[in-house]
Amino acid sequence: MPSFDIMSEVNQVEVKNAVDQCNKEVTNRFDFKGSDARVEQGEKILTLYADDEFKLGQVYDILSARLAKRSVDIRCLERGKLETIGGAKAKQVVTVRVGIDQALAKKIVALIKDAKLKVQTSIQGEAVRVSGAKRDDLQSAIALVKKSILDFPLQYGNFRD
Repeated sequence: MPSFDIMSEVNQVEVKNAVDQCNKEVTNRFDFKGSDARVEQGEKILTLYADDEFKLGQVYDILSARLAKRSVDIRCLERGKLETIGGAKAKQVVTVRVGIDQALAKKIVALIKDAKLKVQTSIQGEAVRVSGAKRDDLQSAIALVKKSILDFPLQYGNFRD
């Protein structure tokens, strides 16, 4: 029975390279001379530091440009709230969303079931498995999800016959 998985993954190596390039550009730019602007990377969290909110926005713009050049979809970034630390310094936590959370998985399953396609869906951890009797049904399910879910980066893999 043909099947495929709907998942959301981010290449962590490319994220690390983009963070390194961003930090290098921030240290070399004239408008950041003497400031403590930088990006620190955790496992799935990026922490942006700058002198004020405006420079923090510039650091985020540089980071998102570097991620886009390295083919990392920036829709996977979720910006946290701005925090002020120690005087005029600003900090922001940016979460790299990996995997499909339960709410989005249920939305995808409901979307496919409401379309009355002849496929079965099941949530398997951080992915949604879609299986059906015909390849054409699976391809129409992929087209439906691509057309409907625009605010989150999704990949379609493990296509099996």
